[in-house]
Amino acid sequence: MKISIVLCMIYSCVATAQLLPMERRLLLGQDGHDFHPHRQMPLLGQDGHDQQHHGQKPLLGQDGHDQQHHGQKPLLGQDGHDQQHHGQKPLLGQDGHDQQHHGKMPLLGQDGHDQQHHGQKHGKHNKHKGRKHVLGGDEHDLQHHDRKLGGDDHDRKAHKKQQHMLGQGDHDYKKHGKKMGGDLHDLGHIGVFKNFMKTYNKSYNNQAEFKKRFSIFRQNMRKVHLFQQNERGSAKYGPTRFADLTEQEFRKMLGFRPDLKPEHSSANLAVIPQDIEVPTRFDWRDHGVVTSVKDQGMCGSCWAFSVTGNVEGQWAIKHKHLYSLSEQELVDCDKSDEGCHGGLPENAYEEIKRMGGLETESDYPYDAEEEQCHFNKSLVKVTVNGSLELPKDEVALAKWLMKNGPISIGINANPLQFYNGGVSHPLKFLCNPKDLDHGMLIVGFGVHTTKYLHRKQPYWIIKNSWGADWGEQGYYRVYRGDGTCGVNQMATSAVVP
Repeated sequence: MKISIVLCMIYSCVATAQLLPMERRLLLGQDGHDFHPHRQMPLLGQDGHDQQHHGQKPLLGQDGHDQQHHGQKPLLGQDGHDQQHHGQKPLLGQDGHDQQHHGKMPLLGQDGHDQQHHGQKHGKHNKHKGRKHVLGGDEHDLQHHDRKLGGDDHDRKAHKKQQHMLGQGDHDYKKHGKKMGGDLHDLGHIGVFKNFMKTYNKSYNNQAEFKKRFSIFRQNMRKVHLFQQNERGSAKYGPTRFADLTEQEFRKMLGFRPDLKPEHSSANLAVIPQDIEVPTRFDWRDHGVVTSVKDQGMCGSCWAFSVTGNVEGQWAIKHKHLYSLSEQELVDCDKSDEGCHGGLPENAYEEIKRMGGLETESDYPYDAEEEQCHFNKSLVKVTVNGSLELPKDEVALAKWLMKNGPISIGINANPLQFYNGGVSHPLKFLCNPKDLDHGMLIVGFGVHTTKYLHRKQPYWIIKNSWGADWGEQGYYRVYRGDGTCGVNQMATSAVVP
Protein backbone atom coordinates (compact mmCIF):
# COMPACT_ATOMS: atom_id res chain seq x y z
CA MET A 1 0.00 0.00 0.00
CA LYS A 2 2.93 2.28 0.80
CA ILE A 3 4.26 1.75 -2.72
CA SER A 4 0.85 2.77 -4.13
CA ILE A 5 0.87 6.02 -2.12
CA VAL A 6 4.46 6.82 -3.13
CA LEU A 7 3.67 6.25 -6.79
CA CYS A 8 0.59 8.44 -6.46
CA MET A 9 2.68 11.23 -4.88
CA ILE A 10 5.28 10.99 -7.65
CA TYR A 11 2.62 11.11 -10.31
CA SER A 12 0.92 14.13 -8.72
CA CYS A 13 4.24 16.02 -8.76
CA VAL A 14 4.65 15.42 -12.48
CA ALA A 15 1.11 16.42 -13.24
CA THR A 16 1.41 19.61 -11.10
CA ALA A 17 4.07 21.01 -13.39
CA GLN A 18 1.54 21.09 -16.19
CA LEU A 19 -1.01 23.26 -14.27
CA LEU A 20 -1.03 27.00 -13.57
CA PRO A 21 1.81 27.98 -11.17
CA MET A 22 -0.64 29.81 -8.87
CA GLU A 23 -2.90 26.81 -8.61
CA ARG A 24 -2.38 25.36 -5.18
CA ARG A 25 -5.20 22.86 -5.52
CA LEU A 26 -3.58 20.34 -7.82
CA LEU A 27 -6.32 19.06 -10.07
CA LEU A 28 -5.43 15.91 -12.02
CA GLY A 29 -7.52 13.94 -14.45
CA GLN A 30 -8.34 12.54 -17.83
CA ASP A 31 -5.72 9.88 -17.33
CA GLY A 32 -7.77 7.27 -15.62
CA HIS A 33 -6.00 8.03 -12.32
CA ASP A 34 -7.11 11.13 -10.46
CA PHE A 35 -10.00 13.50 -11.07
CA HIS A 36 -9.75 15.65 -7.97
CA PRO A 37 -7.10 17.83 -6.31
CA HIS A 38 -4.13 16.58 -4.26
CA ARG A 39 -4.70 18.93 -1.34
CA GLN A 40 -3.92 18.13 2.23
CA MET A 41 -6.78 15.72 1.92
CA PRO A 42 -6.58 14.90 -1.77
CA LEU A 43 -9.69 13.30 -3.27
CA LEU A 44 -8.93 10.72 -5.97
CA GLY A 45 -11.18 8.40 -7.90
CA GLN A 46 -12.71 6.69 -10.88
CA ASP A 47 -9.52 4.84 -11.58
CA GLY A 48 -10.05 1.70 -9.63
CA HIS A 49 -7.42 2.87 -7.13
CA ASP A 50 -8.40 5.55 -4.64
CA GLN A 51 -11.65 7.36 -4.04
CA GLN A 52 -10.86 9.27 -0.91
CA HIS A 53 -8.11 11.46 0.57
CA HIS A 54 -4.54 10.45 1.39
CA GLY A 55 -4.58 12.32 4.70
CA GLN A 56 -3.69 11.15 8.14
CA LYS A 57 -6.38 8.54 7.86
CA PRO A 58 -6.49 7.78 4.13
CA LEU A 59 -9.72 6.17 2.98
CA LEU A 60 -9.27 3.77 0.04
CA GLY A 61 -11.70 1.53 -1.80
CA GLN A 62 -13.29 -0.20 -4.73
CA ASP A 63 -9.96 -1.62 -5.80
CA GLY A 64 -10.25 -5.04 -4.32
CA HIS A 65 -7.76 -4.08 -1.59
CA ASP A 66 -8.71 -1.63 1.15
CA GLN A 67 -11.90 0.16 2.13
CA GLN A 68 -10.92 1.84 5.33
CA HIS A 69 -8.17 4.11 6.70
CA HIS A 70 -4.54 3.15 7.15
CA GLY A 71 -4.31 4.72 10.59
CA GLN A 72 -3.14 3.26 13.82
CA LYS A 73 -5.76 0.58 13.49
CA PRO A 74 -6.22 0.25 9.73
CA LEU A 75 -9.47 -1.41 8.69
CA LEU A 76 -9.15 -3.45 5.51
CA GLY A 77 -11.63 -5.56 3.58
CA GLN A 78 -13.38 -6.98 0.54
CA ASP A 79 -10.10 -8.08 -0.94
CA GLY A 80 -10.04 -11.67 0.10
CA HIS A 81 -7.35 -10.80 2.66
CA ASP A 82 -8.27 -8.80 5.72
CA GLN A 83 -11.47 -7.45 7.19
CA GLN A 84 -10.30 -6.00 10.43
CA HIS A 85 -7.47 -3.83 11.79
CA HIS A 86 -3.80 -4.76 11.88
CA GLY A 87 -3.47 -3.56 15.46
CA GLN A 88 -2.34 -5.39 18.50
CA LYS A 89 -4.97 -8.03 17.90
CA PRO A 90 -5.50 -7.99 14.14
CA LEU A 91 -8.74 -9.61 13.06
CA LEU A 92 -8.51 -11.28 9.65
CA GLY A 93 -10.99 -13.35 7.64
CA GLN A 94 -12.98 -14.53 4.66
CA ASP A 95 -9.82 -15.27 2.75
CA GLY A 96 -9.45 -18.93 3.46
CA HIS A 97 -6.60 -18.11 5.86
CA ASP A 98 -7.34 -16.54 9.23
CA GLN A 99 -10.44 -15.31 10.97
CA GLN A 100 -9.12 -14.24 14.31
CA HIS A 101 -6.26 -12.20 15.77
CA HIS A 102 -2.57 -13.00 15.49
CA GLY A 103 -1.97 -12.26 19.14
CA LYS A 104 -0.51 -14.42 21.82
CA MET A 105 -3.17 -17.01 21.16
CA PRO A 106 -3.87 -16.58 17.44
CA LEU A 107 -7.18 -18.06 16.35
CA LEU A 108 -7.10 -19.41 12.80
CA GLY A 109 -9.69 -21.18 10.68
CA GLN A 110 -11.83 -22.02 7.67
CA ASP A 111 -8.80 -22.64 5.50
CA GLY A 112 -8.40 -26.34 5.84
CA HIS A 113 -5.42 -25.69 8.13
CA ASP A 114 -6.32 -24.45 11.59
CA GLN A 115 -9.67 -23.86 13.20
CA GLN A 116 -8.58 -22.91 16.65
CA HIS A 117 -5.80 -20.85 18.24
CA HIS A 118 -2.27 -22.15 18.67
CA GLY A 119 -2.30 -21.40 22.37
CA GLN A 120 -2.63 -23.67 25.34
CA LYS A 121 -6.13 -24.80 24.48
CA HIS A 122 -7.22 -26.09 21.10
CA GLY A 123 -10.68 -26.87 19.78
CA LYS A 124 -11.75 -28.38 16.47
CA HIS A 125 -8.22 -28.56 15.13
CA ASN A 126 -5.73 -28.94 17.96
CA LYS A 127 -6.68 -30.45 21.27
CA HIS A 128 -3.76 -30.03 23.62
CA LYS A 129 -4.15 -32.29 26.63
CA GLY A 130 -1.30 -31.11 28.73
CA ARG A 131 1.70 -31.80 26.59
CA LYS A 132 -0.08 -34.22 24.31
CA HIS A 133 -0.99 -32.10 21.35
CA VAL A 134 -3.90 -33.72 19.56
CA LEU A 135 -4.54 -32.35 16.07
CA GLY A 136 -7.23 -33.14 13.54
CA GLY A 137 -10.22 -32.41 11.43
CA ASP A 138 -8.28 -30.90 8.57
CA GLU A 139 -6.54 -33.84 6.86
CA HIS A 140 -3.31 -32.98 8.66
CA ASP A 141 -3.05 -34.67 12.03
CA LEU A 142 -5.66 -36.57 13.97
CA GLN A 143 -3.57 -37.65 16.92
CA HIS A 144 -1.08 -36.04 19.29
CA HIS A 145 2.54 -35.48 18.29
CA ASP A 146 3.90 -37.24 21.37
CA ARG A 147 2.96 -40.76 20.44
CA LYS A 148 0.65 -41.24 17.51
CA LEU A 149 -0.43 -39.40 14.41
CA GLY A 150 -2.71 -40.58 11.65
CA GLY A 151 -5.87 -40.80 9.69
CA ASP A 152 -4.70 -38.34 7.13
CA ASP A 153 -2.16 -37.70 4.42
CA HIS A 154 0.71 -36.82 6.73
CA ASP A 155 1.51 -38.86 9.78
CA ARG A 156 0.34 -41.98 11.57
CA LYS A 157 3.04 -42.54 14.10
CA ALA A 158 5.00 -40.60 16.69
CA HIS A 159 7.40 -37.72 16.09
CA LYS A 160 9.49 -38.72 19.06
CA LYS A 161 13.18 -37.96 19.33
CA GLN A 162 14.39 -41.42 18.46
CA GLN A 163 11.54 -43.03 16.53
CA HIS A 164 10.01 -40.54 14.15
CA MET A 165 7.42 -42.75 12.50
CA LEU A 166 5.49 -41.12 9.69
CA GLY A 167 3.26 -42.55 7.04
CA GLN A 168 0.41 -43.41 4.79
CA GLY A 169 0.41 -40.11 3.01
CA ASP A 170 2.42 -38.05 0.57
CA HIS A 171 5.32 -37.47 2.92
CA ASP A 172 6.90 -40.29 4.89
CA TYR A 173 6.17 -43.93 5.58
CA LYS A 174 8.73 -44.84 8.17
CA LYS A 175 10.94 -43.20 10.76
CA HIS A 176 13.49 -40.62 9.64
CA GLY A 177 16.29 -42.67 11.13
CA LYS A 178 16.06 -45.48 8.62
CA LYS A 179 13.02 -45.54 6.42
CA MET A 180 11.12 -42.99 4.39
CA GLY A 181 8.95 -43.06 1.30
CA GLY A 182 5.66 -43.18 -0.49
CA ASP A 183 5.99 -39.72 -1.91
CA LEU A 184 8.22 -37.38 -3.89
CA HIS A 185 10.23 -36.47 -0.81
CA ASP A 186 12.36 -39.35 0.42
CA LEU A 187 11.89 -42.14 -2.11
CA GLY A 188 15.62 -42.45 -2.60
CA HIS A 189 16.34 -43.10 1.07
CA ILE A 190 18.02 -46.41 1.90
CA GLY A 191 15.18 -47.21 4.28
CA VAL A 192 12.71 -47.14 1.40
CA PHE A 193 14.99 -49.44 -0.55
CA LYS A 194 15.11 -51.91 2.33
CA ASN A 195 11.36 -51.73 2.66
CA PHE A 196 11.11 -52.39 -1.10
CA MET A 197 13.34 -55.44 -0.68
CA LYS A 198 11.13 -56.77 2.11
CA THR A 199 7.89 -56.11 0.23
CA TYR A 200 9.01 -57.93 -2.93
CA ASN A 201 11.20 -60.53 -1.22
CA LYS A 202 14.36 -59.22 -2.85
CA SER A 203 17.81 -60.45 -1.87
CA TYR A 204 21.28 -59.85 -3.31
CA ASN A 205 24.31 -62.11 -3.33
CA ASN A 206 26.81 -59.67 -1.86
CA GLN A 207 27.38 -56.12 -0.70
CA ALA A 208 28.55 -55.02 -4.13
CA GLU A 209 25.30 -56.18 -5.73
CA PHE A 210 23.32 -54.49 -2.95
CA LYS A 211 25.07 -51.18 -3.61
CA LYS A 212 24.54 -51.53 -7.35
CA ARG A 213 20.81 -52.18 -6.97
CA PHE A 214 20.42 -49.37 -4.47
CA SER A 215 22.08 -46.99 -6.91
CA ILE A 216 19.72 -48.13 -9.71
CA PHE A 217 16.76 -47.79 -7.33
CA ARG A 218 17.68 -44.20 -6.50
CA GLN A 219 17.98 -43.31 -10.19
CA ASN A 220 14.59 -44.88 -10.82
CA MET A 221 13.03 -42.88 -8.01
CA ARG A 222 14.09 -39.73 -9.84
CA LYS A 223 12.07 -41.02 -12.79
CA VAL A 224 9.15 -41.60 -10.43
CA HIS A 225 9.40 -37.97 -9.36
CA LEU A 226 9.44 -36.85 -13.00
CA PHE A 227 6.38 -38.95 -13.87
CA GLN A 228 4.42 -37.74 -10.86
CA GLN A 229 5.22 -34.08 -11.47
CA ASN A 230 4.06 -34.31 -15.09
CA GLU A 231 1.04 -36.56 -14.55
CA ARG A 232 -2.18 -35.10 -16.03
CA GLY A 233 -4.43 -37.88 -14.77
CA SER A 234 -4.87 -39.42 -11.34
CA ALA A 235 -2.10 -42.04 -11.56
CA LYS A 236 0.31 -42.68 -8.72
CA TYR A 237 3.85 -43.80 -9.39
CA GLY A 238 6.31 -45.38 -6.99
CA PRO A 239 8.38 -48.48 -6.26
CA THR A 240 7.19 -51.67 -7.94
CA ARG A 241 8.97 -54.99 -8.09
CA PHE A 242 10.83 -53.64 -11.13
CA ALA A 243 12.24 -50.62 -9.29
CA ASP A 244 15.74 -52.08 -8.98
CA LEU A 245 16.06 -52.85 -12.70
CA THR A 246 17.92 -50.78 -15.25
CA GLU A 247 16.05 -49.69 -18.36
CA GLN A 248 17.77 -52.43 -20.35
CA GLU A 249 16.81 -55.08 -17.80
CA PHE A 250 13.24 -53.85 -17.65
CA ARG A 251 12.90 -54.07 -21.41
CA LYS A 252 13.25 -57.83 -21.08
CA MET A 253 9.78 -57.66 -19.53
CA LEU A 254 8.50 -56.19 -22.77
CA GLY A 255 8.65 -57.73 -26.25
CA PHE A 256 6.17 -56.01 -28.57
CA ARG A 257 8.04 -55.87 -31.89
CA PRO A 258 6.55 -53.65 -34.63
CA ASP A 259 9.73 -54.26 -36.63
CA LEU A 260 8.55 -57.86 -37.20
CA LYS A 261 5.49 -56.68 -39.11
CA PRO A 262 5.34 -58.42 -42.51
CA GLU A 263 5.64 -56.36 -45.66
CA HIS A 264 2.25 -57.58 -46.87
CA SER A 265 -0.29 -57.86 -44.08
CA SER A 266 -2.86 -60.65 -44.15
CA ALA A 267 -5.15 -58.89 -41.66
CA ASN A 268 -8.49 -57.53 -42.82
CA LEU A 269 -9.89 -54.18 -41.78
CA ALA A 270 -12.50 -54.44 -39.06
CA VAL A 271 -16.08 -53.30 -39.67
CA ILE A 272 -17.19 -50.90 -36.95
CA PRO A 273 -20.83 -51.14 -35.81
CA GLN A 274 -22.57 -47.79 -36.19
CA ASP A 275 -25.73 -48.60 -34.23
CA ILE A 276 -23.99 -48.70 -30.83
CA GLU A 277 -24.00 -45.85 -28.34
CA VAL A 278 -20.87 -45.84 -26.18
CA PRO A 279 -21.92 -45.86 -22.51
CA THR A 280 -19.96 -44.45 -19.57
CA ARG A 281 -18.67 -47.86 -18.59
CA PHE A 282 -18.25 -51.34 -20.09
CA ASP A 283 -16.13 -54.23 -18.80
CA TRP A 284 -15.83 -57.72 -20.31
CA ARG A 285 -14.72 -59.04 -16.92
CA ASP A 286 -18.34 -58.67 -15.88
CA HIS A 287 -19.34 -61.14 -18.59
CA GLY A 288 -17.02 -64.02 -17.79
CA VAL A 289 -14.81 -63.88 -20.89
CA VAL A 290 -11.52 -62.79 -19.29
CA THR A 291 -9.16 -65.22 -17.55
CA SER A 292 -7.26 -64.34 -14.38
CA VAL A 293 -4.13 -62.19 -14.58
CA LYS A 294 -1.03 -64.16 -15.59
CA ASP A 295 2.69 -63.51 -15.14
CA GLN A 296 5.12 -63.65 -18.05
CA GLY A 297 8.20 -63.56 -15.79
CA MET A 298 11.55 -62.37 -17.13
CA CYS A 299 10.71 -63.26 -20.70
CA GLY A 300 9.74 -60.82 -23.46
CA SER A 301 6.57 -62.75 -24.27
CA CYS A 302 4.00 -60.01 -23.66
CA TRP A 303 2.87 -60.38 -27.29
CA ALA A 304 1.89 -64.02 -26.65
CA PHE A 305 -0.17 -63.10 -23.56
CA SER A 306 -1.88 -60.31 -25.47
CA VAL A 307 -2.80 -62.75 -28.23
CA THR A 308 -4.05 -65.57 -25.98
CA GLY A 309 -6.14 -63.05 -24.02
CA ASN A 310 -7.77 -61.87 -27.22
CA VAL A 311 -8.42 -65.40 -28.49
CA GLU A 312 -9.73 -66.51 -25.10
CA GLY A 313 -12.28 -63.70 -25.15
CA GLN A 314 -13.27 -64.18 -28.79
CA TRP A 315 -13.83 -67.90 -28.28
CA ALA A 316 -15.74 -67.47 -25.01
CA ILE A 317 -18.13 -64.92 -26.53
CA LYS A 318 -18.83 -67.04 -29.59
CA HIS A 319 -18.78 -70.55 -28.06
CA LYS A 320 -19.76 -69.81 -24.43
CA HIS A 321 -16.71 -71.54 -22.98
CA LEU A 322 -13.68 -69.78 -21.48
CA TYR A 323 -10.36 -71.59 -21.85
CA SER A 324 -7.05 -70.43 -20.40
CA LEU A 325 -4.81 -70.86 -23.44
CA SER A 326 -1.09 -71.63 -23.74
CA GLU A 327 1.39 -68.79 -24.23
CA GLN A 328 4.27 -71.26 -24.05
CA GLU A 329 3.06 -72.90 -27.26
CA LEU A 330 3.53 -69.57 -29.02
CA VAL A 331 6.90 -68.92 -27.38
CA ASP A 332 8.20 -72.36 -28.47
CA CYS A 333 6.43 -72.99 -31.79
CA ASP A 334 5.70 -69.64 -33.47
CA LYS A 335 8.21 -69.44 -36.35
CA SER A 336 7.44 -65.82 -37.31
CA ASP A 337 8.22 -64.37 -33.88
CA GLU A 338 11.17 -64.60 -31.53
CA GLY A 339 9.89 -66.14 -28.30
CA CYS A 340 11.29 -64.41 -25.21
CA HIS A 341 12.93 -61.86 -27.50
CA GLY A 342 9.62 -60.49 -28.70
CA GLY A 343 6.90 -60.91 -31.27
CA LEU A 344 3.89 -59.34 -32.93
CA PRO A 345 0.22 -60.33 -32.46
CA GLU A 346 -0.47 -60.05 -36.19
CA ASN A 347 2.15 -62.74 -36.83
CA ALA A 348 0.93 -64.91 -33.98
CA TYR A 349 -2.63 -65.15 -35.32
CA GLU A 350 -1.28 -66.54 -38.57
CA GLU A 351 0.99 -68.96 -36.72
CA ILE A 352 -1.94 -70.28 -34.67
CA LYS A 353 -3.80 -70.80 -37.92
CA ARG A 354 -0.77 -72.56 -39.45
CA MET A 355 -0.26 -74.85 -36.45
CA GLY A 356 -3.92 -75.74 -36.24
CA GLY A 357 -4.90 -74.08 -32.98
CA LEU A 358 -3.92 -73.54 -29.34
CA GLU A 359 -3.64 -75.94 -26.47
CA THR A 360 -4.73 -74.99 -22.97
CA GLU A 361 -2.46 -73.65 -20.26
CA SER A 362 -2.71 -76.91 -18.32
CA ASP A 363 -1.74 -79.06 -21.34
CA TYR A 364 1.15 -76.82 -22.42
CA PRO A 365 2.17 -74.89 -19.25
CA TYR A 366 4.18 -71.70 -19.21
CA ASP A 367 7.76 -71.67 -17.88
CA ALA A 368 9.08 -68.27 -19.12
CA GLU A 369 11.84 -69.82 -21.22
CA GLU A 370 12.23 -70.73 -24.86
CA GLU A 371 12.15 -74.51 -25.31
CA GLN A 372 11.82 -77.02 -28.09
CA CYS A 373 8.29 -77.08 -29.51
CA HIS A 374 6.24 -80.01 -28.29
CA PHE A 375 2.86 -78.98 -29.69
CA ASN A 376 0.23 -81.74 -29.74
CA LYS A 377 -2.50 -81.03 -32.26
CA SER A 378 -4.78 -83.62 -30.68
CA LEU A 379 -4.95 -81.41 -27.58
CA VAL A 380 -6.09 -78.27 -29.45
CA LYS A 381 -9.14 -76.61 -27.91
CA VAL A 382 -9.34 -73.37 -29.90
CA THR A 383 -8.70 -72.48 -33.56
CA VAL A 384 -8.22 -69.22 -35.46
CA ASN A 385 -9.20 -68.33 -39.04
CA GLY A 386 -7.31 -65.05 -39.42
CA SER A 387 -7.06 -61.57 -37.92
CA LEU A 388 -8.42 -58.03 -38.07
CA GLU A 389 -6.74 -54.65 -37.97
CA LEU A 390 -8.77 -52.19 -35.90
CA PRO A 391 -9.04 -48.42 -36.44
CA LYS A 392 -7.12 -45.81 -34.46
CA ASP A 393 -10.29 -43.88 -33.64
CA GLU A 394 -10.94 -44.59 -29.96
CA VAL A 395 -14.70 -44.20 -30.17
CA ALA A 396 -14.72 -46.80 -32.93
CA LEU A 397 -12.49 -49.04 -30.81
CA ALA A 398 -14.94 -48.79 -27.91
CA LYS A 399 -17.85 -49.74 -30.17
CA TRP A 400 -15.98 -52.70 -31.64
CA LEU A 401 -14.93 -53.90 -28.20
CA MET A 402 -18.49 -53.81 -26.85
CA LYS A 403 -19.79 -55.98 -29.67
CA ASN A 404 -16.84 -58.31 -30.27
CA GLY A 405 -14.67 -58.66 -27.20
CA PRO A 406 -11.22 -57.79 -25.74
CA ILE A 407 -8.66 -56.17 -28.05
CA SER A 408 -4.94 -56.93 -28.39
CA ILE A 409 -2.84 -53.76 -28.42
CA GLY A 410 0.71 -52.46 -28.42
CA ILE A 411 1.59 -49.61 -26.05
CA ASN A 412 4.55 -47.59 -24.80
CA ALA A 413 5.44 -49.16 -21.45
CA ASN A 414 7.60 -46.32 -20.13
CA PRO A 415 5.25 -45.41 -17.22
CA LEU A 416 4.46 -49.03 -16.38
CA GLN A 417 7.70 -49.77 -14.53
CA PHE A 418 6.53 -47.51 -11.69
CA TYR A 419 2.73 -47.51 -12.06
CA ASN A 420 0.84 -48.08 -8.79
CA GLY A 421 -2.72 -47.20 -9.79
CA GLY A 422 -5.09 -44.50 -11.04
CA VAL A 423 -5.73 -43.15 -14.53
CA SER A 424 -2.38 -42.74 -16.27
CA HIS A 425 -2.07 -39.71 -18.54
CA PRO A 426 1.61 -38.81 -18.98
CA LEU A 427 2.91 -36.13 -21.28
CA LYS A 428 4.12 -37.26 -24.70
CA PHE A 429 7.78 -36.61 -23.96
CA LEU A 430 7.51 -39.26 -21.23
CA CYS A 431 5.45 -41.69 -23.31
CA ASN A 432 5.92 -41.34 -27.04
CA PRO A 433 2.86 -42.85 -28.80
CA LYS A 434 5.06 -44.01 -31.67
CA ASP A 435 7.38 -46.11 -29.50
CA LEU A 436 5.29 -49.23 -28.94
CA ASP A 437 7.14 -51.89 -26.97
CA HIS A 438 4.62 -53.82 -24.86
CA GLY A 439 1.67 -56.04 -25.71
CA MET A 440 -1.47 -55.80 -23.54
CA LEU A 441 -5.22 -56.46 -23.72
CA ILE A 442 -8.04 -53.91 -23.54
CA VAL A 443 -10.99 -55.47 -21.70
CA GLY A 444 -13.18 -52.43 -21.07
CA PHE A 445 -13.45 -48.72 -20.43
CA GLY A 446 -14.91 -46.21 -18.00
CA VAL A 447 -14.82 -42.60 -16.77
CA HIS A 448 -13.14 -41.42 -13.59
CA THR A 449 -14.30 -38.22 -11.86
CA THR A 450 -11.65 -36.47 -9.78
CA LYS A 451 -12.42 -35.92 -6.11
CA TYR A 452 -12.03 -32.18 -5.75
CA LEU A 453 -12.24 -30.53 -9.17
CA HIS A 454 -14.70 -33.15 -10.54
CA ARG A 455 -12.84 -33.41 -13.81
CA LYS A 456 -13.82 -36.25 -16.13
CA GLN A 457 -11.06 -38.68 -17.06
CA PRO A 458 -12.18 -41.33 -19.57
CA TYR A 459 -9.96 -44.40 -19.49
CA TRP A 460 -9.28 -47.84 -20.93
CA ILE A 461 -9.14 -50.89 -18.67
CA ILE A 462 -6.10 -52.89 -19.78
CA LYS A 463 -5.03 -56.34 -18.65
CA ASN A 464 -1.29 -56.80 -18.17
CA SER A 465 0.81 -59.96 -17.78
CA TRP A 466 3.00 -59.05 -14.80
CA GLY A 467 0.99 -60.77 -12.07
CA ALA A 468 -1.83 -59.59 -9.84
CA ASP A 469 0.55 -57.75 -7.48
CA TRP A 470 1.32 -55.13 -10.13
CA GLY A 471 -0.81 -52.02 -10.82
CA GLU A 472 -4.49 -52.38 -9.97
CA GLN A 473 -4.64 -56.12 -9.30
CA GLY A 474 -2.72 -56.67 -12.52
CA TYR A 475 -4.60 -54.05 -14.55
CA TYR A 476 -3.70 -50.67 -15.96
CA ARG A 477 -5.98 -47.70 -16.53
CA VAL A 478 -4.82 -45.27 -19.18
CA TYR A 479 -6.48 -42.11 -20.48
CA ARG A 480 -8.90 -42.69 -23.36
CA GLY A 481 -9.40 -40.23 -26.20
CA ASP A 482 -6.07 -38.75 -27.24
CA GLY A 483 -3.96 -41.79 -28.11
CA THR A 484 -2.01 -41.71 -24.84
CA CYS A 485 1.14 -43.85 -25.05
CA GLY A 486 0.01 -45.14 -28.46
CA VAL A 487 -2.81 -47.22 -26.99
CA ASN A 488 -4.75 -46.95 -30.28
CA GLN A 489 -1.91 -47.35 -32.78
CA MET A 490 -1.74 -51.13 -33.31
CA ALA A 491 -5.02 -52.68 -32.14
CA THR A 492 -5.81 -56.11 -33.55
CA SER A 493 -8.01 -59.14 -32.99
CA ALA A 494 -8.17 -62.77 -34.03
CA VAL A 495 -11.08 -64.12 -36.06
CA VAL A 496 -12.37 -67.39 -34.58
CA PRO A 497 -14.66 -69.83 -36.41
